[in-house]
Amino acid sequence: MSTITVTGAGYVGLVTGACFADLGNTVTCLDIDEARIAGLNRGILPIYEPGLKELVDRNRESGRLRFTTDYQDACRGTEFVFIAVNTPSGQEGEADMGQVRSAVESLARVVSGRVIVVNKSTMPIGTGDWVASILERLGPPDLQFAVVSNPEFLREGAAIADFQRPDRVVLGSTDVAAARRVAQLYAPLAPGDVLITDLRTAEMIKYASNAFLATKISFINEIASICEKLGGDVKTVARGMGLDKRIGTAFLDAGLGYGGSCFPKDVKALAHMAAVNGCHPQLLRAVMEINRDARRSVMWKLRQRLGSLEDRLIGILGLSFKPNTDDLRESPALEIIHLLRAEGARLQLYDPVAMDKARRIIKGVEFCEDAYAAAAGAEALVLVTDWNEFKQLDMARLKAAMAYPLFIDGRNIHDPEQLRRVGFEYYGVGRGQSPEAGNGRVTRPTQVRATV
Repeated sequence: MSTITVTGAGYVGLVTGACFADLGNTVTCLDIDEARIAGLNRGILPIYEPGLKELVDRNRESGRLRFTTDYQDACRGTEFVFIAVNTPSGQEGEADMGQVRSAVESLARVVSGRVIVVNKSTMPIGTGDWVASILERLGPPDLQFAVVSNPEFLREGAAIADFQRPDRVVLGSTDVAAARRVAQLYAPLAPGDVLITDLRTAEMIKYASNAFLATKISFINEIASICEKLGGDVKTVARGMGLDKRIGTAFLDAGLGYGGSCFPKDVKALAHMAAVNGCHPQLLRAVMEINRDARRSVMWKLRQRLGSLEDRLIGILGLSFKPNTDDLRESPALEIIHLLRAEGARLQLYDPVAMDKARRIIKGVEFCEDAYAAAAGAEALVLVTDWNEFKQLDMARLKAAMAYPLFIDGRNIHDPEQLRRVGFEYYGVGRGQSPEAGNGRVTRPTQVRATV
């Protein structure tokens, strides 16, 4: 068993640390956020991820997993240091490497002997060489180190399963022996493939993977837009495409686009790297533009049916960027809420998990205890996040709560004909009907309520 330090106790670092500890390793998670570490030492997690709290509690109680803010303490006798700090988007879309620089410089001042530094965060191509130069410049004379790029491929909401049953483990280094030592950490998991390559290729694999998946999402959203204008059901189109083994069905779900901590910033960062190095990333720019349009299509549909949105009461179902997480980063809901408030709409919001985080950043709205409360008196209901809870709603009760039964299904989780039989005016994404086909606009709120 190995001694491991994980720098950064956020989403990637916490999952990585807890899972390695569960394999029997001794793991220290290090973070400069004192409140976060204090919470973790009391069993309070900063994020929601199914199964993670149980995993952290079990390994913390066994003594295999601990948390600290002290670099010296965290790195004493460590064999592997995983860098898992944030690399957010900068002003021009570039990856902001400030936290990585701070972490590596702090590590260089406390590590000694032989250590393998593993870049786990998504970092720009060339970061491995840059990290090595910092360690060489600031590290003690006796420091013997190797840098390995080991990009993460964890899906929020399924991160533990992804770590424990990886499709592949990618490792890049100028030191093949060091890469093989990192590979041994994953050996108990029996990963599908272990790919050992050079640093820059490993770094590019991560960016290329996320950019490709984002491209599939934007592609099917472009097809959905065409389906709405010309007729045709994008869900059936996607299924027909996916039956071709060369294409597959994964990530061909039309909706409100991608969000979260990875796809938006990684596509922007790759486009930035390409542009500043003399390339012309037309496809990546189109992917981002289509993604923005997917969110704004909700506004167009609401305006087509309601006219002015001033003082209209609208319910929002789902705030997190995807189900099974409380992550609001780049959530389509946040952009839609911002646009609706800018046009004077009144909003009632509900999410099964993300309400506490949402209350800290969204002001001037009403937070509701459930979906039915969010629908009460509303003239439109917009489903943004495809939580399983929203698939099992009593639709007749939901309709009865509303002032007008306009339902915008931003994730296509409901059957259009079934909802229309209940009495909803239903619009999905690319389901073969456009709001332009509606018979006139919905009357103003006071008139609607008077007839209900």
